[in-house]
Parts: sequence; structure tokens; C-alpha cells
Amino acid sequence: MEEKPLLVIKRDGRHEEFNRDKILAGIVRSCEKRPVELEIIEEIVDLVEKKVRKAPKEIPTVEIGEFIMERLQNIDQIAYVRFASVYRQFKDVTDFVQVVKEVVQ
Repeated sequence: MEEKPLLVIKRDGRHEEFNRDKILAGIVRSCEKRPVELEIIEEIVDLVEKKVRKAPKEIPTVEIGEFIMERLQNIDQIAYVRFASVYRQFKDVTDFVQVVKEVVQ
């Protein structure tokens, strides 16, 4: 029996197949040179994949990104800020400072 592909909705409205490797690569990049074990990163990716599989319909990538940021914030604040800077597409230093203030509070 063939399994239906898992689809996500990108910010621009396009539908794309869920790519576990893309999620893993983004988190690994955020955790580079940080004391975060690969097993923890893989657990986050597993949780994301379970969330996507359990969703009654396609899940927006915005929701996936927020979910990842929640996990990273509790694991490593630097990795969280790094991920947020890419995910939220910081336009200038003000955006960066705002996220750092969230972490510090």
C-alpha cells in the first residue's frame, strides 16, 4: 500500500512535500559549535515529523518553524537565536535585538 506524501504549506502558499532532511540541516546549522548533541536534534526532528503526520491536513511551515523555535529555546538560547534569525528572515539589527531581548527576559 502506497503512503500519501506529507505536504506542507510554504509562506508563499505553495505546497511542498515534507523534507525531514531539510529540517535536520536547518537545526544542525543553528546548533553548530554549540553543546547540543545530535540525538537531541534528531529528537526535535522526530517530533516535527510526528506533528506533520498527525495533522488532519497540510501543515503550514510557519507552524513547524514556531514549534522548532519553542524546542530550541529550552535547549540552547544561541541556537534558538540563530534559527530565529533565518526563520524570521531578520531585515536588520533591530529584529535581532528584539529576539535577544525575548531570550534574556
